Amino acid sequence: MSLNNSINKSRLFTASCMALTVTSMTFAIRAGILGQLGTDFGLTDTQLGFVNSMAFLGFPIATIIGGLIYNTFGPKKLMLVAFISHIIGLVLTIFAGDFWTLLISTFFIGFANGTVEAACNPMIADMNSGNKTTMLNRFHVWFPGGIVIGSLASKFMTDFDLGWQLQIALMLVPTLIYGYLFFGQTFPVNESAENNTSKNIKSLVSPLFLFMVICMTLTATAELGTQQWVERILGNTGASPMLILALVTGLMAVGRFFAGPVIKRFNPAGVLWGSSIIATLAIYLMSSATGGMVYVAAILFAIGVMYFWPTMIGFVGEYVPSTGALGMSLIGGAGMFATSIWQPVIGGWLDAERAVAIDAGMTSEAAELAAGQATLGNIVYFPAILVVLFGLLFLNRKKIEKQRVPQTH
Repeated sequence: MSLNNSINKSRLFTASCMALTVTSMTFAIRAGILGQLGTDFGLTDTQLGFVNSMAFLGFPIATIIGGLIYNTFGPKKLMLVAFISHIIGLVLTIFAGDFWTLLISTFFIGFANGTVEAACNPMIADMNSGNKTTMLNRFHVWFPGGIVIGSLASKFMTDFDLGWQLQIALMLVPTLIYGYLFFGQTFPVNESAENNTSKNIKSLVSPLFLFMVICMTLTATAELGTQQWVERILGNTGASPMLILALVTGLMAVGRFFAGPVIKRFNPAGVLWGSSIIATLAIYLMSSATGGMVYVAAILFAIGVMYFWPTMIGFVGEYVPSTGALGMSLIGGAGMFATSIWQPVIGGWLDAERAVAIDAGMTSEAAELAAGQATLGNIVYFPAILVVLFGLLFLNRKKIEKQRVPQTH
């Protein structure tokens, strides 16, 4: 691949990070206002799960479309679509009047988020062809980074009785900033053999790629399924849910920024296996913790999930390179699609467990705590399965290393 001298790689990377920050702020602030939405619109947790699922459903639809047209349209046009979709989704959410308008507006936001990933992941990989996983981890610093910003902003605004509409409006600021940063820039053009959509599609029928797709559905649900419901699951543990979310994602951001030496030392397969073991232990501990121990479990959770998402995308880029931009888009889409399916299920678990607890004579607060802990007890099975799957991947690491793109780090 050749890059024109007029390309400002630093500005494109900064703009990409800002766009990803918007993506994660939508995630964090939505988690922070779920209770307000439930009260204002009279929604059950199951219905709130369907609202959440629209964001996670819009994402994979965007990544599938974006992955298929990336070679033809390029990242510039895709980012224009992302920008317009973010504006539409945020404005419609602010003026939402019922359950159905919430669904539609949340879908637009999810579609925008997916388009950001579909455009930026392959673009950053193209600009750093010999160092993909490390640079993708640095890019994805701003997913947890944006969650820290969004969760703290949501807590601050909620504490001062600032409504959920103002919290949504806050995200228009970084959206306009990333639009400005991208405006008028020259984007890289991929001239390699991976710039062939037909070949990319054929390469998807790869045992290793399909294996990673299955794993991605589990890593994404373990990470995002837990985080998206943090306010509802941990609201009665004696710890502050939004501070926990900020703590977890802050640690994730730091870990991803320094991912290079970790990836080099332990190999992507080793990192994924170790992460699944720690994540399983963390969610198990969280399912019974109260008070200060919730923060301890949260720190372990951050360590467990911090490398999941970017390392999975980087793994596909390095070990199944013939799938090109399509492969990286679809692996992210698979994770979000699975998460969208599980959102109403998680909400249903909360509703069902709360009803059982209340029938058993528990107070309202005790029932909420019992429901949250029981729900975490169900979520723990996702990373537990990954311990086995990533263990198999690690045992076969020497064999698959032969097909890895040469690394420069």
